[in-house]
Amino acid sequence: MADGQRAAGKILYLHGFRSSPLSMKGRLLGERMAQLGRAADYLAPQLPASPKLAMQQAMALVAGLPRDQVANELAIVGSSLGGYYATWMAEQLGCRAALLNPAVTPLRDLEKYVGMTTMFHTGEPFEFKREYIAELGELAVPAITRPERYYLLAATGDEVLDWRDMVAHYPGARQHVIDGSDHGIAEFADYVDEVLAFCGIGAG
Repeated sequence: MADGQRAAGKILYLHGFRSSPLSMKGRLLGERMAQLGRAADYLAPQLPASPKLAMQQAMALVAGLPRDQVANELAIVGSSLGGYYATWMAEQLGCRAALLNPAVTPLRDLEKYVGMTTMFHTGEPFEFKREYIAELGELAVPAITRPERYYLLAATGDEVLDWRDMVAHYPGARQHVIDGSDHGIAEFADYVDEVLAFCGIGAG
């Protein structure tokens, strides 16, 4: 079977900057996994602000999977900055990654947020330190390998990131470009099954 057709064991959802597992996309994915009887196979951690610590935490969550089975047993779904993280993890682990309006150049995009800011869903303040910009640089993937491992869902109406950068960064990957929509992909409920199918999980 091709990579996108293998039966995945777990889904790891990585949220975006200032976001959380309580995001609309995170909740919809979790609800659908529960409907499919796979709630225990859905991981959606709250990531720390530090990219280095975020990746240490995410890698620890999947450390129990045998290395030679990760390509079959794990699929990562990353939204916005989580898509940047998911790309790095996929290259490290050889697993699949579904990217939802992923950040491609976060070093440039997040520079303006250095200092104190707040979480979207709770209003909780946190500090985005200047050293985190360098940490993001350590996670850069200049060019993906094995594009069949990747699925891109990009919206032309994204008001935060440029969908053309996304398309260019994932050449050869399965790509679904939505005409319109927004950064949060307000119609994500219409695409949940498509994302999970790429990850190897479906109603059948």
